[in-house]
Amino acid sequence: MALKPKFSIITVTYNASSVIEPTLRSVAVQSYKNFEYLLIDGASTDDTVTKAVGMGIEFAHIVSEHDSGLYDAMNKGIELAKGDYLCFLNAGDSLYAPDTLERMVAALEGYDTLPEVLYGETAEVDEQRNFIRMRRLKAPEKLTWKSFKRGMLVCHQAFFVRRDIAPLYDLKYRFSADVDWCIRAMKRAGRLVNTHTIIVNYLQNGLSLQNHRASLLERFSIMSKHYGLPVTILNHLWFVVRAVIKR
Repeated sequence: MALKPKFSIITVTYNASSVIEPTLRSVAVQSYKNFEYLLIDGASTDDTVTKAVGMGIEFAHIVSEHDSGLYDAMNKGIELAKGDYLCFLNAGDSLYAPDTLERMVAALEGYDTLPEVLYGETAEVDEQRNFIRMRRLKAPEKLTWKSFKRGMLVCHQAFFVRRDIAPLYDLKYRFSADVDWCIRAMKRAGRLVNTHTIIVNYLQNGLSLQNHRASLLERFSIMSKHYGLPVTILNHLWFVVRAVIKR
């Protein structure tokens, strides 16, 4: 029997009126309809929520209240979600195509039970939604929790975790809790499936990019916690060499 999982798509917003419409539209046009959509807003002072409601999407939940930041809002989404898989689609990002979810489900052909993690590729776009390039780090064919010692090989938005094994985000990290979350999820996972699908258009203006140095320091701390300090230092030396080679 073909597996037909339910996706919980969670969009976290704060004063995102200028970028929210492509995100909402990409969900509304999905050909695969077995999903719920949750909007977790941090008490925006612009018309983010009004725009969302005006799109005519049937939301499972709309929450608009003060929170303690991006990852606190994501935790609220996890606690409200009822689907099989969690999908965090940030404001400004969008599902790649109208058949994105359908293609992900097609990748489950031959499975009797739902794998713990589904993942795929990421395209980068500018604010006018023009394609810039594919994400520099390509999703590996075989992914394990140890893979991220070489960097975050899969974008957070292209990494779907089965809800029953998903941890909450660690709020001591302000900018890179998603890296820690993905690693902890993979440690709990038995099967991680590369869907061989471009899943998301990633808008290049995220929180971690706006706070680049602090994000890098957090990532170093996270990788040291999971992989040990010596391995993390050696890998970061390689990151520097790799960056020079690719220039």
